[in-house]
Amino acid sequence: MINHNYQRVTSAQVAVAAGIPASIISDVSGRRGALDGRIRTMVPGSRLCGPALTVEVRPGDNLMIHAALVLAQAGDVLVIDGKGCMTSALMGELMCAHAQAAGIAGVVIDGAVRDVAELRVGDLPVFACGSSPNGPTRGLAGRIGYPVSLGGVSITPGDLILGDDDGVVASPREGLDQILSLASLKIAAEAQRRQDIDEGRLVYGWLEGALKDVGALSQQGSLKALVSEFSGSRDSARH
Repeated sequence: MINHNYQRVTSAQVAVAAGIPASIISDVSGRRGALDGRIRTMVPGSRLCGPALTVEVRPGDNLMIHAALVLAQAGDVLVIDGKGCMTSALMGELMCAHAQAAGIAGVVIDGAVRDVAELRVGDLPVFACGSSPNGPTRGLAGRIGYPVSLGGVSITPGDLILGDDDGVVASPREGLDQILSLASLKIAAEAQRRQDIDEGRLVYGWLEGALKDVGALSQQGSLKALVSEFSGSRDSARH
């Protein structure tokens, strides 16, 4: 089954998201959307960002991936539900070269790949669970352009997919503008926090309230006073 009737995130949204770390998108999405850490980059230092072209295959079979390579639009990210099967590689050097020549932005596979040495010197971002030298079959039907599940996350075709050395995060197309706006604010806040650290301001503004909320600090207590007490006890121990 092949479905092409869906909307992708816009090129403008992709351009904004391309410069945002996956961790930031996850944070502003309520710590949701990140695929299980077993799906990781095969090409350290690479980043991918683009709309999901979803592919569901039978374990160990890559017929529908070959079809997706032909059907994909430039800028798409192939998001392949390989059922976590590690007995056979679903893609290797040649298929990844095809993907790159077709303008595909990257590949995310809940399964295995092969030809890892060649992939690591290539330019196509590839994320997978690992590798296997075994080749796949290519004779079983699957689906393209339908919702899939990878690494514990449901992904709808057209959703934003962003990957870097930390992993892969998926963000639904609906509400993406708000997520990108929140991400911009989060980046600015982290830059300010980094400046505070560099300049020696090491007490988080929110920490005292959070400690009181969980009962680790009395409502009448002060984190500043506690820091002084710890400093005093350390100095006393030295004498």
